[in-house]
Formats: sequence, C-alpha cells, structure tokens
Amino acid sequence: MSDVVPKSWRPALETAIFTRGARQLGGWLRLEEESGKTVLPPRGQRLKALEITPLETVRVVILGQDPYHGPGQAHGLSFSVPSGVQLPPSLRNIYREVRSDLGVNTPNNGDLTRWAEQGVLLLNATLTVEAGIAASHTGRGWEFITNACLKAVLEQNKPTVFMLWGSHAQKKVAQVPEFSISDQNLILRSAHPSPLSAYRGFFGSRPFSQANTFLEKHGRGTIKW
Repeated sequence: MSDVVPKSWRPALETAIFTRGARQLGGWLRLEEESGKTVLPPRGQRLKALEITPLETVRVVILGQDPYHGPGQAHGLSFSVPSGVQLPPSLRNIYREVRSDLGVNTPNNGDLTRWAEQGVLLLNATLTVEAGIAASHTGRGWEFITNACLKAVLEQNKPTVFMLWGSHAQKKVAQVPEFSISDQNLILRSAHPSPLSAYRGFFGSRPFSQANTFLEKHGRGTIKW
C-alpha cells in the first residue's frame, strides 16, 4: 500500500496499517504490478477519499464495494469518475435519485469531488482492483484499513449519516463492532443503485433529503448535492 495516509487519518489507521493482513496487502500489490497487471486506481489516488475528506469533517459516509475496473474510471472515490469519463450506470441512477429527491439539476460529469469536499466520505470497502476484473482484490487486506476508517468515524461521536446501498455495504458495517452500539447516527439502507437492483428499493428511497434534514437538525449544516 504505497500511498501515504493523510495526516488527519494517521492516528486512527496506525494500528490497522501495521496488521499482518495490511502488510501482506502491500507486498501482494507490488507483485501484481511487477507481473504486468494493471492495478486501479493508479498509485497516488488509492487513498484519495481520505485525502479530500479529513476525518474531522466527515458528515456522510457513502460506502461502495470496489473501484470501477474500466479504463480511466477509478480515481479513489466510490461511485465517482473523473470529469470527461462517461457516467457508469450506477452513477446515472444516483443522479436520477438526486433529481427526484431534491428537484435539482445534476452536473454533466461524474466527478463527485464536490461532495467529498463537503464532508461526504466516498469510501470503497476495497480500494484497488485489477483492470477489467470486478472484485478481484476483495479479501486481500483492504478490509483491515477500511474497517478502521469506519470505526474512526463512529468514535468521533458526531451525528453522521451512513448510506448503505446494497447487501455488500450492509454486511461490511456489520464487521465493525462499534457500529451496532452507536445510536446517534442516521443509517439509510436501501437497494444498490445498479441497474440490476435500483428498481427494487433505491429509486424513491430519498437518501439525500433525509441526510440533509438529519444533519441540519443536529447542527451540522447540509450538503449541496
């Protein structure tokens, strides 16, 4: 794991980074790259979610599974793609729900950096993937680090919104003991926004207005979605 952990997250992640599983992850990623495989996102972008959203600013967590595996798509933020890259189907559905929920026009690009800069932690459970092979790095050690990220957010004891879209995200938080005992957060569970499941409970779930109502009620402002 060659990327440098941003300063605000270092105390929270220090123990996780030095676990045996995390150390094995770093060595395994080097071997994958040395063998000629393309690992996405590129080095320098794998911890981008933590870089753009310092721990103390987190107000919302949107938990994804793993990075997009298509050319030019992954850039370190869950569900997001760089400006100029065609919108993936899940992101198109997310934008559709934003419009339906809030009645606002959404941008013509898929870069969600503007959300991250407002305290929306766009965290994938697994932070790398082999190009062209979805979920190819699942179970390789990233879970030690991303579980520690979730634990750190919970331990701040600030009212926070967790958007858990799909069974994978919902199972992920179950791995973090602090999650089950925290009672001051808003937990929004729904189907995943992918075309395969969006009509089974994502559309119409109104997570964005619910998040803003909760944050405003608890004195944490609102997100400009």
